[in-house]
Amino acid sequence: DFRRAMSQAGTSQFQEVIRQELEYSMKVELDKILATAPSNELEHTKKDLEGFKKLFHRFLQEKGPSVDWGKIQRPPEDSIQPYEKIKARGLPDNIASVLNKLVVVKLNGGLGTSMGCKGPKSLIGVRNENTFLDLTVQQIEHLNKTYNTDVPLVLMNSFNTDEDTKKILQKYSHSRVKIYTFNQSRYPRINKETLLPIAKDVSYSGENTECWYPPGHGDIYASFYNSGLLDNLIGEGKEYIFVSNIDNLGATVDLYILNHLMNPPNGKRCEFVMEVTNKTRADVKGGTLTQYENKLRLVEIAQVPKAHVDEFKSVSKFKIFNTNNLWIALSAIKRLQEKNAIDMEIIVNPKTLDGGLNVIQLETAVGAAIKSFENSLGINVPRSRFLPVKTTSDLLLVMSNLYSLNAGSLTMSEKREFPTVPLVKLGSSFTKVQDYLRRFESIPDMLELDHLTVSGDVTFGKNVSLKGTVIIIANHGDRIDIPAGALLENKIVSGNLRILDH
Repeated sequence: DFRRAMSQAGTSQFQEVIRQELEYSMKVELDKILATAPSNELEHTKKDLEGFKKLFHRFLQEKGPSVDWGKIQRPPEDSIQPYEKIKARGLPDNIASVLNKLVVVKLNGGLGTSMGCKGPKSLIGVRNENTFLDLTVQQIEHLNKTYNTDVPLVLMNSFNTDEDTKKILQKYSHSRVKIYTFNQSRYPRINKETLLPIAKDVSYSGENTECWYPPGHGDIYASFYNSGLLDNLIGEGKEYIFVSNIDNLGATVDLYILNHLMNPPNGKRCEFVMEVTNKTRADVKGGTLTQYENKLRLVEIAQVPKAHVDEFKSVSKFKIFNTNNLWIALSAIKRLQEKNAIDMEIIVNPKTLDGGLNVIQLETAVGAAIKSFENSLGINVPRSRFLPVKTTSDLLLVMSNLYSLNAGSLTMSEKREFPTVPLVKLGSSFTKVQDYLRRFESIPDMLELDHLTVSGDVTFGKNVSLKGTVIIIANHGDRIDIPAGALLENKIVSGNLRILDH
């Protein structure tokens, strides 16, 4: 035992030496990069690299999955409230005064590359020529006009989306919404083998574009605080932010949740509310809320030990997942940020660059900070508040007659008999937005659709109706053109346009 203890001590000492050497080497490289910053970018770059250094330090300290599976418990009953209970409280007469304490924040750092588009994802057209950003501005403008309020919109951009977004913002200069932006940090990608940055200087254009990355939406706390905007909004009397992904079309301002925050039934305000919703088979990878060391904690699939991944995915044990619609007290962000007390697990995101080089990105997720806030709460909201558009399959749903558009908000059509969303899987020929648009002369009638799978070279004529389960598979080298006006109900269409009953 003594010998084993000695060898373990030796191993941990050895690991400590290696850790210190890696940190020193990283510091040397970051200093070299900082030395290339022009004077007008120096302060900003310094803050970014300091933040990165802290993250790298923690990355070297932590090993293996970051949760002890044995400590994970189901959250206590009252820590996740049903939305119906929140809604049943009704609304106060002075809803305007409650709304005037709110700021809407949209996470706008992502590019549309996964859907074959250049530039910010928020500028992709999703409905009647309206982009994600158009719909967001319309929603808030409608609120401000209806209640005579001043709810501002804040966009957290990344260095990838900032310039294009700012250009487009000019078109809203006459709308009744104040729009602010701030940039999230810019961190260097790390070579997987050497654990050193691949960037040699601060530039991020031309051949250097692949050297840098925005470190996930958990960066919101530090960059919002560092931008000075947090203090300005607190100075204007704002108290809560409602944060969501700009591509989640269900994430509209909910007056009942806001009222619950501002006028809590027990008099004790929540600093952090996470909207969760019931899992379906499609959501098994979504992060879930658990009780961990007497705190609500978000557990993501990447943190789960391999032996327990199937258990984590089980819909019966973990019934809900995080929608990333979050309501957070501004004063709490300021307090925790100043104490350096926001604790988020590190997500290690491996990437392979175009030239084949393997790199890692260290990221954090905004919801992971829930355990750092006081009196946190989960609210189990209807599925309609989670309507993300990640793929063209999602785009087909929101463009169709399943939804009607009113003042920037999409709601499920009353003509649909059951409120679930059909399962749509479009094949690789539809991945890019321009290919997808070319393959539909008009968006089919999908009011009675349950399931659609399309694979291969398939095009749709005008006024097609899809009902029940429809599967269309064009084999390699074949092409299927669904004729205009066709009604497909429980059909399998395969190879050479044979239409079979499903």
